[in-house]
Amino acid sequence: MKEEQHRFLSLLGQVPARLTAEQAAWVLNCQPHDVPILVAARLLKPLGNPPPNSVKFFAMLELLEQSKDRTWLAKVTNALNQHWQVRNAARKTRLACDSLR
Repeated sequence: MKEEQHRFLSLLGQVPARLTAEQAAWVLNCQPHDVPILVAARLLKPLGNPPPNSVKFFAMLELLEQSKDRTWLAKVTNALNQHWQVRNAARKTRLACDSLR
């Protein structure tokens, strides 16, 4: 968030209603590259109907509400863990195949 945005929102005493993927990641305490994984797993829903290659925004109110749900947080954690396990396993397999050549 830009410094002037931060000052403006501090004066208002509220958080922005729409968050970027990076800001949503901050709220969820995850990395910005994890947000597309959560969208693909249908655990996060961007606002509107954005095209695949566009900037996506997320509702702050919805994120705050979901972040209080322990079950939802467990699903987020499991989805991220599963994604990286599969990706790392594929990479190890690819490296093993390359070393046999």
